[in-house]
Amino acid sequence: VQLQASGGGLVQPGGSLRLSCAASGTIFSRNIGGWYRQAPGKQREAVATITSGGITNYADSVKGRFTISRDNAKTTVYLQMNNLKPEDTAVYLCRAWGVENYWGQGTQVTVSS
Repeated sequence: VQLQASGGGLVQPGGSLRLSCAASGTIFSRNIGGWYRQAPGKQREAVATITSGGITNYADSVKGRFTISRDNAKTTVYLQMNNLKPEDTAVYLCRAWGVENYWGQGTQVTVSS
């Protein structure tokens, strides 16, 4: 099983990006899907999660700005990021865990004017 993250880039403060995490199988039907981020010199932190039943959870720092979702086939998890701030700059990684444990590679998000 592979997780392929994409959608990162450079955006100005206040802008938006949509990250995608595509799995090679329907692993999100039986695992929690989530996005983590790691900024230079900081610990990796959970940003948003979605259970196999569709229950979502967010870090306080992104509530109201980020939305995690999943496609009906349960092969892809998305992270819609709005009103981005410079402090959102980090490498974003996707993960599927629970029954199994998989990490995808990171995608860089840079918020800067």
